[in-house]
Amino acid sequence: MTPYDAHCRGSLKGRTLFITGASRGIGKAIALRAARDGANIVVAAKTTEPDPRLPGTIYTAVQELEQAGGQALACAVDIRDEQQVRAAVDAAVARFGGIDILINNASAIYLAGTLQTPMKRYDLMHAVNVRGTFLTSQCCLPHLLESSQAQILNISPPLNLNAHWFAPQTAYAIAKFGMSLCVLGMSAEFADRGVSVNALWPRSAIATAAIQNLLGGDAAIRGCRQPSIMADAAHAVLSNSTEQRTGEFLIDEEVLKAVGVSDFAPYAVDPTHELMLDFWIERESAIEE
Repeated sequence: MTPYDAHCRGSLKGRTLFITGASRGIGKAIALRAARDGANIVVAAKTTEPDPRLPGTIYTAVQELEQAGGQALACAVDIRDEQQVRAAVDAAVARFGGIDILINNASAIYLAGTLQTPMKRYDLMHAVNVRGTFLTSQCCLPHLLESSQAQILNISPPLNLNAHWFAPQTAYAIAKFGMSLCVLGMSAEFADRGVSVNALWPRSAIATAAIQNLLGGDAAIRGCRQPSIMADAAHAVLSNSTEQRTGEFLIDEEVLKAVGVSDFAPYAVDPTHELMLDFWIERESAIEE
């Protein structure tokens, strides 16, 4: 149980979600929350063999989702590869009859300044974050347009153009903002065709392998929240059938406050530790526990 469960009013039962990067972290947490409702989940991710550095595969994720109450399909997909993405979308439609929700969660990260960023890292981030988001959206849209509950949710930040967020990691910032620009453009492009397109971003850092490996290990994890806060916020957005929202850049904590959640301490890895704000969240916007 999480603080959101007492306030949850909607359900994703019977809906089909295509989630990139759903074998671990935020993507898997969102998938598990949907599976509890009885949703159909397409786990579109690269990991097919266990990696000691990155626990979880598409197959173990499917097992967990089905144990949680959903139906799931494992699709080995590198979202840089157009053929693989199109094949996964075709497999999803063949298995579940359509696609109602796309969650563009898969992302590559490399935190370095301009002179320290190898071009292969630059290319990887842009191929995964921007091109992968655009490609997966393009492939899913024909099926989303046939759904009466079509939504795209990108796990990407609000468009904060304060230069201090770009200076330490310009390449990564451009790549993540590319995902947000997809929200800006597609939400307007498909506003009259019944497809909602929004972004969701965490106020605080989330305890994932990226934090563990890149931002300070266990010490950094103590200042994080659990992925369940993003899963609950995504569920609140995706299951709300009474409010048609599109083109919005949503923050997990604000979404949950709007549905009545007031106690966020249970989401913290260590409730006694100061939260570490995520990128593109200004310090003056922080809300105390």
